[in-house]
Amino acid sequence: MTMLEALELVIDIPGRKGGSPLSLQIEPGQRWGVLGPNGAGKTTLLHTLAGLRTPRAGQVLLDGVPLSELRRRQVARQLAVVFQERQDSFPATVMESVLIGRHPFLSPWQRQSAGDLALAQAALASLSLTSLQDRLVNTLSGGERQRVSIATALCQQPAILLADEPTNHLDLHHQVLAMQLLQQQAESGAGVFMCLHDLNLAARWCDHILLMYPDGALCHGPVETMLVPEALERLYDQKLVVTEVNGRAFFIPQ
Repeated sequence: MTMLEALELVIDIPGRKGGSPLSLQIEPGQRWGVLGPNGAGKTTLLHTLAGLRTPRAGQVLLDGVPLSELRRRQVARQLAVVFQERQDSFPATVMESVLIGRHPFLSPWQRQSAGDLALAQAALASLSLTSLQDRLVNTLSGGERQRVSIATALCQQPAILLADEPTNHLDLHHQVLAMQLLQQQAESGAGVFMCLHDLNLAARWCDHILLMYPDGALCHGPVETMLVPEALERLYDQKLVVTEVNGRAFFIPQ
């Protein structure tokens, strides 16, 4: 069953008149990587797929129902978003922040159950955050905040996980850890759709790729057909050297 679908979707980017319509399906277990230069519209697309921005044309379906017909709580029970930058409006501990992932499943004024707390603790442990659970989020480093954002999404147990630069601010060890966790989500049946800047992360961790060009052109398909030098050099206006590491393509700017 299709989990999230874009139908003739044209995202609304100020100053851009055109843009190719996008039609794609995010199926259970797939790991999509979205690649493109700055300003191509990757974040706008992700926010549109999440129902946070109105498209210029077309529509987004969640389990066959237009997002525009669903209440936010209904959407949040199936779809989680990891934003590129975390905005903390109110003082909250790491544990309190991660438990926000359970809010769509609670009625007003209902307290979290022991099961909710267990999910939050498991998410914290998976990202090496247990020792920080009582810290205020606004005292954390950028990388620690990003791990809290990923933990919050995992606590939500989404069927669809949209991530905007999930490795933003992370050191090498935590980049690998974050990508492993996203892969595990897909292996458990979730659809994962993530905007990335690193070609080599996309080559290693994604099975489908969407290329977004600055002029609004789009193309997508399996990773082996998309990550080819001709397409990528045109995408980034940059010559690349391609080598192989452990049987996988590895891209180096020339």
